[in-house]
Amino acid sequence: MPTLEIIGLSLFVIFLLLGLFSIIFGLPGAVIIAVVVLAYAAVTGFTVIGWKLLLVIVALAVLAETLEFIIGMHVASQFGLSMKGFWASLIGSMIGAAALTPFFLGFGAIAGIFLGGMAGLLMMEMVHRKRLKAAFRASLGMVLGRVAGICVKGCLAFVMVILALNAVYS
Repeated sequence: MPTLEIIGLSLFVIFLLLGLFSIIFGLPGAVIIAVVVLAYAAVTGFTVIGWKLLLVIVALAVLAETLEFIIGMHVASQFGLSMKGFWASLIGSMIGAAALTPFFLGFGAIAGIFLGGMAGLLMMEMVHRKRLKAAFRASLGMVLGRVAGICVKGCLAFVMVILALNAVYS
C-alpha cells in the first residue's frame, strides 16, 4: 500500500472518530461524519464509497440531528420547560462551555454545556415561575433530554462510522 494511501486512510479514520467524539460536546458530529465520508468518496472517485451508501449516510446524519433536537425538546417539555427557558438554556450552555473549556484539559466544556444550560434555565424559570421546585424540575428535564438526545445521535453516528469503515476496508 503506497504511503499516500496510508496517510489518506489514517486521516479518514481520525476525522471519523473526531466527528463521533464531537457529539459529546453537543456539536453536529453526524454532519461532520457525513462531510468526511463525502470528501473521501469524492477523492476516491466514488469507487470505494458509492452513491447509495453516501445517501444512506447523509440520511442518517439528518435523522440523527433531527432526533437529537426532537427527543431533547420532548423530554424537557415533559418536565415543564418553557420556550423562554429553552433559549436561556441554550445561551447558558454556550456561556458555560466557553467558561469551563480551559479546565480539565478541555473536558470542562462538557460540564460547562450541562451546568451552564442548567443554570441559565434555572434562573429563567425562577424569574418566570417564582418557585424553586418547578424551576429545578424543568432544569433536570433539560439535562435528561439533552443526554437522551446525545445518546440517540451517538448511536446513529456510530452506525454511520461502521458503515463507512465497512465500505472502505471490505
